[in-house]
Amino acid sequence: MAHPTQLGFQDAASPVMEELLHFHDHALMIVFLISTLVLYIIIAMVSTKLTNKYILDSQEIEIVWTILPAVILVLIALPSLRILYLMDEINDPHLTIKAMGHQWYWSYEYTDYENLGFDSYMVPTQDLAPGQFRLLETDHRMVIPMESPIRVLVSAEDVLHSWAVPSLGMKMDAVPGRLNQTAFIASRPGVFYGQCSEICGANHSFMPIVVEAVPLEHFENWSSLMLEDA
Repeated sequence: MAHPTQLGFQDAASPVMEELLHFHDHALMIVFLISTLVLYIIIAMVSTKLTNKYILDSQEIEIVWTILPAVILVLIALPSLRILYLMDEINDPHLTIKAMGHQWYWSYEYTDYENLGFDSYMVPTQDLAPGQFRLLETDHRMVIPMESPIRVLVSAEDVLHSWAVPSLGMKMDAVPGRLNQTAFIASRPGVFYGQCSEICGANHSFMPIVVEAVPLEHFENWSSLMLEDA
């Protein structure tokens, strides 16, 4: 999760987020190169009194500074489109979870099981256990098996919400009357935090999302216990 004074992204916990981080570094490098070149040209033009007559009127230079930006845009667009299609790819999910946004909590339903679902509320500050994070911890976590394709169906009961977990590269709008779907694979075990990312009312800041990725055996034990308690 994020920590104070952090400048970059959170550590990637899914293949899609790793691709997004690589694309960010790729685009940022291009921006640095362009910025350095433009800054050098500005400093050179301001600091020197010499004039190059070939720069004042040159078709070759005009051709270069027309074609070069187009090439740079293609170098940015191609990997961007590749990741866009990867994020929409849903291949044979092992588990489907329906996440419903409410004012102001989330409810989860494991549709592959007959009666496995629960509401997930933020833990009040006064009830936090040592080591838990204020405004981020919930009373029920969304538990998933690691290294398994997970499909999440996202909708809302009342107003617009947004189901977002930065470490997993997930952000999907929850729209009343509409069922959106997204998919991810948790590449390592861990607890990943997110929050509603669409302003949804007075307590918008108080409906966190907690995804806990565990080995498959642990997930089967957890689901058995939840079904017994239901």
